[in-house]
Amino acid sequence: MSEALEVTVTAPVVSFRNPLYDGLQIGLPCPPPSTVGGMLAAAAGGWDRVPPHTRFAMTFHAAGSGRDLETYHPLGSPGTTTNATIKDRDFLALVTLTVWLTEDIGLWARAIRRPVWPLRLGRSQDLVATTARRVELTTSTGRQNHAVVPFGLPNATGTAMRLTTAISADRARFTWDDYRYDPGGARTEIDAGLATGGGQALALLPPVHPDRST
Repeated sequence: MSEALEVTVTAPVVSFRNPLYDGLQIGLPCPPPSTVGGMLAAAAGGWDRVPPHTRFAMTFHAAGSGRDLETYHPLGSPGTTTNATIKDRDFLALVTLTVWLTEDIGLWARAIRRPVWPLRLGRSQDLVATTARRVELTTSTGRQNHAVVPFGLPNATGTAMRLTTAISADRARFTWDDYRYDPGGARTEIDAGLATGGGQALALLPPVHPDRST
C-alpha cells in the first residue's frame, strides 16, 4: 500500500486548443499534462516552488461538449496593427479532472488548500473549484476508464494524441509526448503499476516542470 493526494477539480466550461493546428481553433478532448502542471504551479505560487521531479496520474471527464464563437486578437510584430477576428471555439462542459500526486504530498495538500494564485484550467477565464484528500493506493491492475495514459502502456486503448508535457518558462521550448485517452471511458484492464481502492488504474505521466522541456 502507498499513499497519494487525490485532487478533484471541477469547472462548468473549459477549452483546450490543439497547438498542432496553426491558425485553427481545434479543441482537445482533455487537458495536456503541461496545462495541469501549470494549474499546480499556480497553487504552489510559481514553478520555482514546484519540485522538478513532480509527476502525477490523471483522469478527465466532460459531461458535454459544444462549439461557440469567440473574438481572437492576433499578435503582430512591434509597431504593426492587427484586426480582431471571429473564430469557432470547441469547449467542454461540466468537467471533472482528478489528479493523483504520490510525492511531496504535504506540499501539495497545503497548496491546494490555500492556493497562492487563482486556479484555472486552460484559458485564463476558466476558473475551477478544487478539493483534496489523502487516499491509499495498491500495486495492482485497474480499469483505464477516463485516464490519460502513456501511449506505449500495454493493453491501453483510446485515441492516440500528441500532447505537450512540459513548456519552458520563456515558452520557447516544448516537450511533446504520445498519450492515449478515451472520452467515453475505456473498461480495459491495464497494469499501470498503481490503482485506487475503487479499481481505477493510475499511470504516472512524465515530469511536467519547465526545466524538463527540450
